[in-house]
Order: sequence, then structure tokens, then C-alpha cells
Amino acid sequence: MAYREMKKKIIALAVLLVLLIALAVFWKILDDYEVRKVYVEGNTHYTVDEISRMVQKGWFGNNTLILSAKYSNKSITGVPFIETMDVSVEDKNTIRINVYEKALAGYVSYLDGYMYFDRDGIVVENSRVITRGIPLVTGLDFDHFVMYEPLPVKNETVFNEILGVTQMLGKYKILTDRIYFDKNYEMTLYFNDIRVELGNGDLIEEKIQRLNAILPELEGLSGVLRLGGYQTGQESITFTKDEKDEIDHSGQEE
Repeated sequence: MAYREMKKKIIALAVLLVLLIALAVFWKILDDYEVRKVYVEGNTHYTVDEISRMVQKGWFGNNTLILSAKYSNKSITGVPFIETMDVSVEDKNTIRINVYEKALAGYVSYLDGYMYFDRDGIVVENSRVITRGIPLVTGLDFDHFVMYEPLPVKNETVFNEILGVTQMLGKYKILTDRIYFDKNYEMTLYFNDIRVELGNGDLIEEKIQRLNAILPELEGLSGVLRLGGYQTGQESITFTKDEKDEIDHSGQEE
């Protein structure tokens, strides 16, 4: 009887020892393969911390072994403003997240939200959050919208003009507050108290290049910069202060 009791105790101790060893190994693995460095590329709408939290959510989400198995040959989808996110494990403590955001050309305000559209004018996001670097577009006439369908405006070529100007602004790292279209679909860009009349989409790169050179001179001023009449080799660029003082940027004062 005593022998059987002793045998049970020995087995119980052996099982307990195995469990303790397994637990120690488990915690060792958790510690050795903990995510300590995260590299994020391609993000503008979300911060690095926000992207990291999305990827590392769930049980043991900060473990590279778990993440490697979870995201092997699988992209993350269904995140607002993002097409896909790919996660790769570079070493046992480092992951890299490549973010592929939706190509947004601008957004319009409608009721209590903001409708973001792509280069074809298709509404791809409905949000209450304003995203830095994507311009507000005003002056477009529509009375409804449908997700994943084009905004119902009369002149759909306006979206090509929006894309063209936003690409050029991005090239020169210029941020505009908003883009306004009048009834003739001619553009005006807003920079605080500066209004820049671009006219139509002709010679848009040349106009934005000149704007990039002139805009720093206008800091702190209020008025209208007219670039609509710009022609290659024949500049007719004027700035009119709100108190009606004019500066001619073709080299003469008016």
C-alpha cells in the first residue's frame, strides 16, 4: 500500500516537473520571440502605433512566431482607407508592415460626414475623420451618393483635374486647405487667407511649379494669386491683396 502511494506521489511530481519545464520553455519562447521593433511603410492615414496595434491584436499578438503563422501568405484587408497590409517577420524580434492605402483624390463634405473618392470619382470611404494631405473639394453639385459608385456630378472629367492637381501638389510637397470649382469647373486653391486661381487643368505642372516658387513670398498675407492666364513663356501672374494692392509676378508692379 505504501509502495503504491509513493508511486503515485512520484508520478504526480514527475508530471508537475514536466509542466513546470514546459511552462518555463513556453515563457522563454514568448520572451525570445517578442516583437521589439516594428517598421511600417506606406502609411499616411494611420500612425505607426495604430498600424502596429491592428497587426498585433489578439492572443500573443506580440509574438513573431504567432504572427508568422497568422499572416503567412495572407494580407490584412477590411481596414478603412487601406487596400491591404502585408506583414513579414524579419527576425525573431522584428516585423515589417507594408501598408497599401487606397488611392484617394479628395473628399467632399456631406451631411455630418466626409466622402472620400478615388481618381474616377468613386466613393470609397465614408468617415467622420479628416485625413491630412487629402484636399477638401467644394463647388461640386450633387444631392446624394452611393458607396462604391461615382459621385453624381454633371462633368465627370473634373476628377481627372482633381487628381492632376493633387499629384502636382504632392510632388512639390504643397498642402492646400481645399480646392474649389466654380460653375465653369475652373479651380481655386485655398492656403489660409491666400486664394490661388488656377483656371482649368491646362499646364497644371507649370502652374504648380510657379506656385511653389511664389507661395513662400505670400506668407502672412491675404489676397488672390492669379495663375489662370499662365502660358508657357508668357507669364501673366498677379497677386491682389485684399486691400487691392497688386503685385505682378511677371516682373512688374501694377
